Amino acid sequence: MNITLWLLAATEKIDPNSIGISGAQKNADQAVINILNTVYLWAGIVAVLVIVVAGFYYTTSSGDSAGLTRAKQAIIGSVVGLIVIISAFAITQLILGRF
Repeated sequence: MNITLWLLAATEKIDPNSIGISGAQKNADQAVINILNTVYLWAGIVAVLVIVVAGFYYTTSSGDSAGLTRAKQAIIGSVVGLIVIISAFAITQLILGRF
């Protein structure tokens, strides 16, 4: 099936039945959307928790350069991960026309 037609049907710009997408297909699409949103939510929660734990390591390192480096790398990695998660969510929502 042509991806353009599928996207138009997913955004309800055309009648899904006119291109052969049944109600079951739309339910499957909604299930995938729900799964992706759940994954984005949990990934965001984990990223924020890693930032909090890394902040704890940063404050308790007492000037130890190895501890400071580990905490800084964890914070940077978590922030980059959070940006990737937010970008993936935005792209998904944009493609599905729900933004």
